[in-house]
Amino acid sequence: MALPAPAFHDPRYGIKIYQGDCLEILGAIPAESIDLIFADPPYFLSNGGITCHAGRMVSVNKGAWDRSRGPDANHEFNRAWLAACQRVLKPNGTIWVSGTSHVIHSVGFAMQQLGFKLLNDITWVKPNPPPNLSCRYFTHATETLVWAARSSKNKHVFNYALMKKLAGGKQMKSVWTIPPPEPWEKRFGKHPTQKPVALLERILLAASNENDLILDPFAGSGTTLLAAFRLRRHALGCDLSLEWLDLSIRRICSDLIQVGLSVSCLDLSLDLIPDPMDRSRRLRSTAGTPETQMRRRLQLVKQERRYYFIGREKREVIFTVLADSLDEARGKFQSSGLSTTDAILIIKAEVEIYLA
Repeated sequence: MALPAPAFHDPRYGIKIYQGDCLEILGAIPAESIDLIFADPPYFLSNGGITCHAGRMVSVNKGAWDRSRGPDANHEFNRAWLAACQRVLKPNGTIWVSGTSHVIHSVGFAMQQLGFKLLNDITWVKPNPPPNLSCRYFTHATETLVWAARSSKNKHVFNYALMKKLAGGKQMKSVWTIPPPEPWEKRFGKHPTQKPVALLERILLAASNENDLILDPFAGSGTTLLAAFRLRRHALGCDLSLEWLDLSIRRICSDLIQVGLSVSCLDLSLDLIPDPMDRSRRLRSTAGTPETQMRRRLQLVKQERRYYFIGREKREVIFTVLADSLDEARGKFQSSGLSTTDAILIIKAEVEIYLA
């Protein structure tokens, strides 16, 4: 079975995102082709309960994908996707799986059934977790990360020296205190189980190298792909939801390119029509209190909407056009002889210049 066309593909940095069921996508990936897998599977927590978020009582329900189908069915699902991941891992590749007590014990047992070699269980400590509203349990403040090699027969990558350096010259322990995602990580939207970039960066730094191929079969908000891009790794991701695919693509595109637009590119004349008005007198007569100046009406002298097409191969502006709409701009782009596949991003810039 061949892989479907990706929903997003950046050939320059080796990033592909697919929409589809993870078992189908994993089944189409060539065997022994992936260096590292990070998986954040469903925790099966959407049971009608409540939790605390931002000081408010909210539902724990995240969607149909997170509903439990019973312990036996949940375990069979975990075993199925883990077996598919094991097939695509390189002999020296490793897998990291994140979860709470609701799912992580099933994951660990399935790994043992499949012959993975368990390397570490990392306790991720979340500072300042939300309180437990029922007051009948300890506050949930951690998640567990299981790190495993493909089998006991294979060696694995571990950048020990780098981890020791990051730990201040001491061996890094298996308890990591990392804050939840920061506000800038959610500026394009929020995923209910979003992981912080710092967590994924540490994982990738610990167990992979530059130009390695990283896979996330439950891509969600795209944090794994974003961390891989920042650390010069290639990445594959998939998700069933169009909503989360859109979020992933927007997050990645925001980091893929930075375009600087300078006002020096504007060719502007303030006196397009001869005007004999005595501006010096006007300025003197209207000068005065701040309230008077605030009441002065500004004159719009230039307004334009320009679209910039950014190349897929070379990250630079390959076409720019003034247009009233995106459809009109794309039509002019195609009329210029360029193909829609030549551009990876389209940037719209609206400029209004007022005479003060």
